[in-house]
Amino acid sequence: MRYDLAVIGAGPGGYVAAIRAAQLGMKVAVIESREAGGTCLNRGCIPTKTLLHSAEAFDRMRHCEALGLSVSGCGYDMEKMHARKNEIVGQLRSGIEQLFRANKIDLYRGTGIILSAGAVAVKGEGSEETVEAGKILIATGSKPAVPPVPGLDLPGVLTSDGLLAGPADPKRLLIIGGGVIGVEFASLYQRLGCEVTIVEALDRLLPNMDREISQNLSMIFKKRGVSVHTSARVEEIVQEGEALVCRFTEKGKPGEAAAERILLAIGRRAATEGLFAEGVSVETERGAVKVNERFETSLPGVYAIGDVIFGGVQLAHAASAEGIAAVEGMAGEAPSVNLSVVPSCIYTEPEIASAGITADEAKQRGAAVKTGKFIMTANGKTLIEGADRSFVKLVFSAEDDRLLGAQLMCPRATDLISELAAAIANGLTGRQLASVIRPHPTFCEAVTEAVEAASGKAIHAAPPRR
Repeated sequence: MRYDLAVIGAGPGGYVAAIRAAQLGMKVAVIESREAGGTCLNRGCIPTKTLLHSAEAFDRMRHCEALGLSVSGCGYDMEKMHARKNEIVGQLRSGIEQLFRANKIDLYRGTGIILSAGAVAVKGEGSEETVEAGKILIATGSKPAVPPVPGLDLPGVLTSDGLLAGPADPKRLLIIGGGVIGVEFASLYQRLGCEVTIVEALDRLLPNMDREISQNLSMIFKKRGVSVHTSARVEEIVQEGEALVCRFTEKGKPGEAAAERILLAIGRRAATEGLFAEGVSVETERGAVKVNERFETSLPGVYAIGDVIFGGVQLAHAASAEGIAAVEGMAGEAPSVNLSVVPSCIYTEPEIASAGITADEAKQRGAAVKTGKFIMTANGKTLIEGADRSFVKLVFSAEDDRLLGAQLMCPRATDLISELAAAIANGLTGRQLASVIRPHPTFCEAVTEAVEAASGKAIHAAPPRR
């Protein structure tokens, strides 16, 4: 059967692109070797956040006396936590497949191999068929990166995929990597009472985030008993009795830490292995597919989006937006999404979110900026919920007052960031943001305070020193 578009991969980039293409009148096929929903739904975002929610509830019960409550026999069941996770994942996965049927999208089960600019072989168990299409969209995503460190093949050394498969319940967990994946798993297991150690090669946690966020998270982790080693290069992992021992060099000095399980969380790399038939290729860099501004590869008619592309942002919502933009471009329409502002969210406690640029990035670009910051200890909702040290920081252009960036580390930061991303994308000014009446008591009141702090007019903060 011939299609207008064949999408390889049914993750958040692929399935969203397929549905939008069908809405635009295209006949669409989706080719997926595993489950609909991709890594995000099955082995990433949704499973992680489901377990984090359970761990947060357990941690709140353990400390509920401060709220005037008492709970006896407080405990958790890791198998039941994973069962709930699997139920939620299954429900969402089923919803995607129903959407395919509703939009008359054909789902092919098997591995997609690009034979040419107009044909994809689908290899299943003991079968193979060819799907012909006017255009092909690569949305194969990424997989955990594994460096050449001795001992990573030992039992008990896992990637995020393995740890989320469950139901491992270690009492001591060592995490290699202090990026988004590493700190979320650290937060998850620390809340369950696990002894957590993080070993990060760079000089701070979350090295791609605002420096103050990194520093604040390190202080909170230290307060909660998480051991953090930065500027630490892992040398090897060895088995000593029943323990796994990670040996590393920290700031030039040898160190080691033992654990029951070791999580390898140094990032992800593009999943392109076996994607092209012999004699067929596209231009790549460091294993990732290079695309132009229309998401077209060096092979005309073949496009790519999401984690698989070089220089892209490895986030589910970025992949979805790119998928929409790519197929709208194929249909001759202007993109309906603004790809210039992609919010980033991290589900620690408190949550972390950012959009746009930081003050340091503005300085590197030579842009004059002013910042407004509000510490959440003066926010009533924050005190009610007993959140750790939190803040909202906004970066404005000193020339025209436009909002250029937002960095949040506070409760509900991952929800609050959408208002600020919309403001950045639409060039709103501090004056326009300050004109909005935000309800009380809410976390979003902090946005007003941070906006007004940029001009020295925050109500619930002491006047700046002269």
